[in-house]
Amino acid sequence: MKNFLIAMLLGVVCLATAIAAQAQTGPTPTPAQTETKAEDETNLETQLFLIVGSNQEVGDSKLPASLDQVVKQMRAALPFKSYRLVSTLINRVKNNGRLQLNWVGAPMTPAGALSSTPSFSHFNIREVRLVRSAEGQATIQMAGFSFGARVPIQMNAVAASGDVRPTTSYEQTGLGTDISMHEGEPVIVGTLNVGPSGDAIILVVSARRTQK
Repeated sequence: MKNFLIAMLLGVVCLATAIAAQAQTGPTPTPAQTETKAEDETNLETQLFLIVGSNQEVGDSKLPASLDQVVKQMRAALPFKSYRLVSTLINRVKNNGRLQLNWVGAPMTPAGALSSTPSFSHFNIREVRLVRSAEGQATIQMAGFSFGARVPIQMNAVAASGDVRPTTSYEQTGLGTDISMHEGEPVIVGTLNVGPSGDAIILVVSARRTQK
């Protein structure tokens, strides 16, 4: 009887110790919780491509192979005669983070401004987030996507002497939206007409997880 009571007492002590240890360490995370935590620590690489569509008869510049599908869409939906890549912006941002860029560059349109006249641009994303669909496919959402540029436009003005002289003025253009895309798949965000020539800036963006 005495041995039985001792065994019972030891069992109670062991049970109490196990409960206390579990209370301190907390419940074991589920696979879904572990995956969510891992995604919170993920870094994403964003790529913004600025492409100019022109009505001028000039040869196309070589575009990245990753944009082949986008180029097919542009040729099918847009009326421009040629396309050239003006700039590629690659940036790294933490999942659920934000991105803000401001830069000075060459004129985006081949005509309508002096080559020495810069353009002023900005690119902002309020939040970049990696989410999963019901089928488990990775999707990247960009909330508060914003692009804007002050583009130089060259025009002719008549001076007091009667001479015709070129003048340059800046026109503001921009776009803001919320978008989502499949991971690693470039998408056309929108087009912005610039200048009297009818040229347009075409915004293409993509994002994917980076290798740690």
